[in-house]
Amino acid sequence: MKNSSSRPTQSSMEIQIHCPAPATKLPRKVCAPEEVTLLLRILALLLLLLVVMSIATTSMDDERLRSWRFRPREDDDDSMAYQPPADLMHNMSDGELFQRAMDVSQLSRHRLGMVPKIAFMFLTKGALPLSPLWEKYFAGHSGLYSIYIHPRPSYHADNASSSVFYRRQIPSKVVNWGSLSLVDAERRLLANALLDLSNERFVLLSESCIPLFNFSFTYQHLMSSRYSFVDAFDEPGPAARGRYQPKLAPEINVTEWRKGAQWFEASRQVAVIVVNETHYYAKFDELRDVMYLQDEHYIPTILTIKAPHLIANRTLTWAYWTGGPHPETFGKDDVSDGFLRKINQEKNCSYNDQPSTVCYLFARKFAPSALEPLLKLAPTSLGFG
Repeated sequence: MKNSSSRPTQSSMEIQIHCPAPATKLPRKVCAPEEVTLLLRILALLLLLLVVMSIATTSMDDERLRSWRFRPREDDDDSMAYQPPADLMHNMSDGELFQRAMDVSQLSRHRLGMVPKIAFMFLTKGALPLSPLWEKYFAGHSGLYSIYIHPRPSYHADNASSSVFYRRQIPSKVVNWGSLSLVDAERRLLANALLDLSNERFVLLSESCIPLFNFSFTYQHLMSSRYSFVDAFDEPGPAARGRYQPKLAPEINVTEWRKGAQWFEASRQVAVIVVNETHYYAKFDELRDVMYLQDEHYIPTILTIKAPHLIANRTLTWAYWTGGPHPETFGKDDVSDGFLRKINQEKNCSYNDQPSTVCYLFARKFAPSALEPLLKLAPTSLGFG
């Protein structure tokens, strides 16, 4: 039996930390207190370094996405209600932008009390020569609309600070008309507009578009519609089914293939579908360089497949086609009161499943020279200005 008196007393006992033994079988070394202190200090420094690096990375991300750090609305106690900043420029990639748009859209159930708005999305090649007409159209309706402009990347707007178009340009990329890059631009516009929770309806327009009614009528017409106005039709000729690529199968077969006017109007629900869709987009992207006029087929086709019950199968934007690759352009000498009124007199359509004589809310293509007569006719023929 061992003598217990040989054990060290508690007062004389020191904490012993064993250093890792070397590969060779050497006697185990006990670290001295000063060595323990040094090791603890090194570990503390490493931990501090990790924390600093994490904070720095987060700060960089916050700076990179600084435009989209949403702020609670001051007039709303609902902490889930947000509004985007006035400046639309940001550094997000398309993937980050689309994901952020989906994340924000998940908050839509918290939008109680928010006044619904129409997002007017201008897909342009440069300036907006008809902007004075649109300025009159939007006058007096602040809080019921928002504006987004996707020009060529090299274009920088110089709108006055008093203009409704001031700082409404979103980050853009090169667009080749008739290609899938045009669809990319449309999805980019939709995603940026979805970041504003109060946007309920989304209208795609060009720099040559004009409104055919005043804002109040347009607002009521869109907000009361059960359907999105997306053109989608099946046609056996070479300009429709003839553009179908067999390599789209099995994801998309020819009976699902649709064609439609590029200029659409969408509800928030439909806008989310278009931005969030990746399955069919991958097939279009795979055939990006061999398909013709993908912008006339992608959105009509995917909505026919995924949400046919949500679309009216017609566009709200009138254009006059004469058989060429582009619609007719109207200048100063073409614009008259009779011309503008005739647009909605030549066709009947349905609205919320009932017959309607209002088929178009917008029209194109109008040259810059048409601005002067349009401004003169706006108070009588268009109902504003």
